[in-house]
Amino acid sequence: MEPWQQSFAQSLSDPAVIAARFGLDPAVAAAVADRYPVRLTPHLLTLIEGADDPLGRQFLPDPFELADDNLAEDPLAERTLAPLPAVIHRYPSRALLLAGNGCAAYCRFCTRKRRVGCTAFHLPFDELLKGVDYIAAHPGISEVIISGGDPLLLADDALNELLGRLRRIPHLGVLRIATRVLTVLPERITPALATLLGRQAPLYLTTHFNHPRELTPAAIEACNRLADAGVPLANQTVLLRGVNDDADTLIALCDGLLRRRVRPYYLHQLDPVHGTGHFRVPIERGLELVAALRAKVSGLAVPHYIVDLPGGRGKVALTPERVVSLGAVAVIRASNGELVAVPNG
Repeated sequence: MEPWQQSFAQSLSDPAVIAARFGLDPAVAAAVADRYPVRLTPHLLTLIEGADDPLGRQFLPDPFELADDNLAEDPLAERTLAPLPAVIHRYPSRALLLAGNGCAAYCRFCTRKRRVGCTAFHLPFDELLKGVDYIAAHPGISEVIISGGDPLLLADDALNELLGRLRRIPHLGVLRIATRVLTVLPERITPALATLLGRQAPLYLTTHFNHPRELTPAAIEACNRLADAGVPLANQTVLLRGVNDDADTLIALCDGLLRRRVRPYYLHQLDPVHGTGHFRVPIERGLELVAALRAKVSGLAVPHYIVDLPGGRGKVALTPERVVSLGAVAVIRASNGELVAVPNG
C-alpha cells in the first residue's frame, strides 16, 4: 500500500466520532451521514477549526442538508443524459466519463450529492471500460472530462490503463481530469503520478480550491509537481455562502492560485441541488464579486462566472447580456437564446 493510500485509509467517516471532535449534535450528524456520506482525510482534520470555519462548512455534516429547500436532486438532468452508468453525454463533442463514485472527502454542496459515495451507485471498473467503448463508438466526441467521484482515487495502474485506452481512440483529442485531491489528499500527487499524467498530453487537470486556506504547503507542492511535469492546471471554485462570498477571500484565492501556476478558470454559481440551499449566494452578489476581482487582480486571475442551466441546457457565462432579470428567480439567456429560470439565492 502506497503512503497516500495509507493516509486515505485513516480517514474519519464515523459521524459519532466527527460529532464529538467538532462539537456537533451526534443525532443530527448521524442522520445526515445516513443520507449523505461523510469522510474527512487526515489532511483535512489538520485544517478544519470548527463547524463555522470555511473548511468546516464545506465538509462537516450540517442539519440544513436535510431541510426542505425545494431544490431538485438532479437539476442538471444527468440521469436523462446518461446512456450508460459511467457516461454523461450532454454536449455533442464532449462527454463526461465517471471514473468512480467515491471521493477522498465529501463536499456538502456536491452537484452529485444524490449519488456520490452511495453504495447503490457503485461503479465497477468494467462499467468504466464500457464507458470507454461508448466514447470509441461515437466519433463526434473529441474531448472527455474524467470525473466521478474522484478519478485520482484510482491506483496508478488502473489510471494508466484507462488513459491508455482513451488515447487509442482516434477521434479523441483533449482529455481533462477533474479532481479535489490537491485540497483534501495532496499526498496523492506523487512523482510517479505526475510523470504518468505528464505523458498524456494534451491532458488538462482541473483542481477545486474554494478558499485560500486550502492552499497549504502540501497542496502547493502538489501543484508544483504537476506543473513541473508539464500538466496544465486550471481551477474551478464554487461560490458558497459563508465560505468565499466576500471580495477579500476571492482575491486572495485567485491571486494565490495564479502564483502557483493554476489558472482560475471558473467561478461556479452553485447548482440548485437538494440539500445545498444554505450555501446559495444571489447572482447579484456574484457579479459584484467578479467586479471587485477585476479591480484588484491580474486579468489572468479573474475566473469566468458561470451558471450550469437547469435541465441540462449547459453552462452560460453570467455577464450583463446574459442576465435578463434578477429576483427570487433569475432569468438567464441560454446560448441558443432560450430564456431559462434559475433559482437565485
